[in-house]
Amino acid sequence: MIPIHFEEPIKEEELIHKAMNNLNTFQCCDGELYLRGTDEYGKDFQVVFDAYNFLNWIDSEQIEYIKEQLIKHIKEK
Repeated sequence: MIPIHFEEPIKEEELIHKAMNNLNTFQCCDGELYLRGTDEYGKDFQVVFDAYNFLNWIDSEQIEYIKEQLIKHIKEK
């Protein structure tokens, strides 16, 4: 799979916003990280990341932030 590279910043009207309601597949192959699941309409879709860049971006600080925000959300329910 060839990663998509954008020459110009993505304009807001070009952004795709989807909710992955059911994450059901995780795979790392040939330097790419795949997350697959179903969207808010039950349709399958997947997101592909460059594995190296993903690991550089996600570290323990981001994981801790995600946990804090999730706990806050659960307590507010």
